[in-house]
Amino acid sequence: MKEKDRRSKNASVTTAKGRGAEARGGGRLDKKRTPFAKSGEFKERAAAHSPAKAAEPRERPPRTQSENEAPARFIPRRTGDKPGERIPLILETSGVSGYHLIDSGAGEKLEQYGPYRIVRPEAQALWPRTLPDSVWENADAIFTGDTDEDGMGRWRFPGSVLGETWPMQLLGTDFHGRFTSFRHVGVFPEQLAHWSWVKDQVEASRRPLKVLNLFGYTGVASLIAAKAGAEVTHVDASKKAIGWARENQALARAEKLPIRWICDDAMKFIQREERRGSRYDIILTDPPKFGRGPNGEVWQLFDHLAAMLDICREILSPEARGLVLTAYSIRASFYSIHELMRETMRGRGGRVESGELIIREGGLDGREPGRALSTSLFSRWVP
Repeated sequence: MKEKDRRSKNASVTTAKGRGAEARGGGRLDKKRTPFAKSGEFKERAAAHSPAKAAEPRERPPRTQSENEAPARFIPRRTGDKPGERIPLILETSGVSGYHLIDSGAGEKLEQYGPYRIVRPEAQALWPRTLPDSVWENADAIFTGDTDEDGMGRWRFPGSVLGETWPMQLLGTDFHGRFTSFRHVGVFPEQLAHWSWVKDQVEASRRPLKVLNLFGYTGVASLIAAKAGAEVTHVDASKKAIGWARENQALARAEKLPIRWICDDAMKFIQREERRGSRYDIILTDPPKFGRGPNGEVWQLFDHLAAMLDICREILSPEARGLVLTAYSIRASFYSIHELMRETMRGRGGRVESGELIIREGGLDGREPGRALSTSLFSRWVP
């Protein structure tokens, strides 16, 4: 399915962080962060407590299954001990070559992406800004429009008008930054913590590791893993995100690296891999709240996440190095995905590490540690 176009409108079930079809992970939103489209909020309805209503219960009509909805999966009750745990774990991204968070506050964030200073909405930035308004107002690009994560808008350029794309580099990997109508720019820098972990795992292995990147968005994680020596399968439901990822591969001069670029619904793909007996050493998955696959398949995170993780467990190799889940822009505690991961991996040993991904402010030069901006929840199983 589609990645984060995390984060765009043609996002899908297999790709984008928050992310729509052009946004995070690879086209996740119908309108948007990249592969999966964003889902509606779950609302609790207060139950009626009056004796009259209690005496005359109303039967709830059976839920019908959409033709584009994946068939229900029976999830067995796993036996054996639950993995150990390490909580809460805070994974921090601070100033790195090519990116840093300059300042945040008043519902916005000011970031340095390569040569450009960019202002975008950020609901988590509840505090006042540190730097004067003049610094913010003189940014190279400012996103204006809908402040919702998947809302459409446009870019304002206080100085000279900039092109749609520009070259970026993170962890030694070249790719294109891009101004999209859904506020995203083609990369989710908080994921650097996971990407660095994957890179270390691959480089330390005595054999080529097989990596599956679900909701892969624009392919930065896939390129980093492949450059480190992994054999990568990149899945996103957004054709646009896959095209962008291929452009990044060309920019990185990495056409010969072993990467399979697959435009498909994430759930359908991993179900086929399970039937084929395919196995992976590392699985990265960053699903959106709601998304659609290339053929209209529907993804709802709270409905389908447990089944997705159950399948991921089945396609992990006996010598797997890890299963990483990131949850962006959902109303939940990290404990919810932490306990789900521990139940999913019951009997496999190892440890489940869960918490939040944060980005640390670094000031104008990236060297002045400031406040921490929380961006995502995550849960990671390691053997």
